[in-house]
Amino acid sequence: MRGRRCLPVRARAGLHWDLAAEQAAESLRLCQEHGYALLAWPARCVQAAVAAVRGDYAAAQALTDEMLKWAGPRMMRSIQCYAWHARSLAAIGSGDFENAYRSLIQMSPPGQLPSRAPNALYVDSSLVKACMRTNRRAEAAAHVAAMKASGIAEISPRLRLVVTGCAAIATADFAAASDLFAEALATPGAERWPFDLARVRLLYGERLRRAGLTSQSRAQLTAALEAFQSLGAPPWIARSRDELRATGQSRTRGATTTVSHLTPQEHRVATLAARGLRNKEIAERLSLSERTVATHLHRAFPKLGVSSRAGLRDALAALPDASAHRTG
Repeated sequence: MRGRRCLPVRARAGLHWDLAAEQAAESLRLCQEHGYALLAWPARCVQAAVAAVRGDYAAAQALTDEMLKWAGPRMMRSIQCYAWHARSLAAIGSGDFENAYRSLIQMSPPGQLPSRAPNALYVDSSLVKACMRTNRRAEAAAHVAAMKASGIAEISPRLRLVVTGCAAIATADFAAASDLFAEALATPGAERWPFDLARVRLLYGERLRRAGLTSQSRAQLTAALEAFQSLGAPPWIARSRDELRATGQSRTRGATTTVSHLTPQEHRVATLAARGLRNKEIAERLSLSERTVATHLHRAFPKLGVSSRAGLRDALAALPDASAHRTG
């Protein structure tokens, strides 16, 4: 832990998702071992959310299907909200804003902040964005108004960032929106939530590009891209790169993948996974724990530009000096 504290915020960001996945797996194991069925679902929620933001949509779908199947007959709304939250992240990551909207309104109808549903505070920016991208501008405006009226921006810097960012997204006037984006990005302590901050930068960059302010747009989009790369969030990396290309910037930092970006152990684990070995088999082959194998794979996926094991073989084969790291 001491070493992690010494890392800059961006460098720690991806480690935090890795740690979340590790601790969720450990929590799930303990719950299963001791028969705590109900307490296992928050762990599955974390697993589903991490899978969604990293572009592993098959895993996110399977986990949320399991959650909803169990929660529905038991009327366990909190667990349903966990599932809808993860599904909305997956849908937005894949650009399916209509399905994102349909998942999100199950938790928080536009213009309402439901009581006793804390997850609703984590999806406000996604809901406003989904409304705007599906031409539901009145609903977006209503939700921003409800957020402001509730005073949630005073609860924490993260919620201030989210509320101000949502107001910027829903504001039609470009000058007013720019002021709100700038205010959101200037939120004290915003760097503690790199994913939320990077999403605001991406949206601001998109708005600047559409206004023809190319150089300013590139600055925001490049900052967003670097943050998403450090997090290991392939869907948002791809969107940032697409936006940068739309500005006329043909090459982006970190756009090419080389084997030097993988540690030797990451390369060994990825190579064995590409051959079809399961995590347990890889762990036995390399004398590692299954948790460590999973962590190496989570780190290797974004470096190789893939979102699941299915793409590993081609990605590894495309590396210019792949022969330098053969696995026995």
